[in-house]
Amino acid sequence: MRPPAHWQLGRRRRSRTWPAFAGAATVIAVLAVLLWFGQSGGEEQSEVLSSECATIDCVPQGGSEPTPLGQAPPQISGTAAAIVEGGCGALIYGQRAHAELPPASLTKIVTALVAVERMDPLTMVDVRVNSSLLAASTASTVMGLEPGLRLSLRDLLHGLILPSGNDAAIAIAEGVASSEPEFVALMNEYVAELRLRNTHFSNSHGLDQVGLYSSAFDMAMLGRALLADPELSAIVRTERYQPAWDGPVLLNSNLLLTRYPAAIGVKIGFTDDAGQTIVGAARRGGRLLIVSVFGSSDRYLDAIALFEWAFAETEQEC
Repeated sequence: MRPPAHWQLGRRRRSRTWPAFAGAATVIAVLAVLLWFGQSGGEEQSEVLSSECATIDCVPQGGSEPTPLGQAPPQISGTAAAIVEGGCGALIYGQRAHAELPPASLTKIVTALVAVERMDPLTMVDVRVNSSLLAASTASTVMGLEPGLRLSLRDLLHGLILPSGNDAAIAIAEGVASSEPEFVALMNEYVAELRLRNTHFSNSHGLDQVGLYSSAFDMAMLGRALLADPELSAIVRTERYQPAWDGPVLLNSNLLLTRYPAAIGVKIGFTDDAGQTIVGAARRGGRLLIVSVFGSSDRYLDAIALFEWAFAETEQEC
């Protein structure tokens, strides 16, 4: 694993040493300097960064910069957000971008990444999980699995992403590893190798649990990694899919695909603790942007507002 690329932050303007002036001129100059410093301090909850990042394992170490010239970033309902340049992983804008928060079903992005890294999508998986019991006991979203079914990993991945099936997450975990805890260990190894320091998993599906957290920036970068995989990139923009079973057609629950013409995925989530979460990707004029929002009351409105601002008000970083 290559070490993280160096992040270059734009320089803040330096204060100058002014010559002494007598009388009112001195007072005016001092007040002007103090006023400038007060206005340029920035807000603790926002970051606008540029970088030379060229790989997924390039992670910024904090810092903040003035908002680019033009319209200010939009106000959103989400408690944390990040906008990442798809081409190189540069963090374009962040609001509490590295805060550790519950990600809900965005967890399934990493479930999918680990699965395709370790198993061919055509591999058949014996299902042991009972979706009816799972839904009744945890109020889980499910694709409708029953013990005894035998489905390809590709079918299970569609059930994982489109209807956000927690039963599919468990079936994948048990099919790739000997148990869900062992699969979760692989998930944590995966994010550690990418040097995403604000993410840790305790299950494969995203239901609220101690030790399950991520950040808007980390999830945006993981969404970027997902889009780099042709199999998964195709799945997240699929609107409907028929598995090789007698069950129903699976429909994609990510309404960003229909509400925002430039959208090409990726994943949504919700739990009581997490609120609404989303990692969205959109392409316009050859530029790919990835938006991540946590703790939202309207994830689609938030994501679209961030996309529109970033496409209009920021320059492509790579």
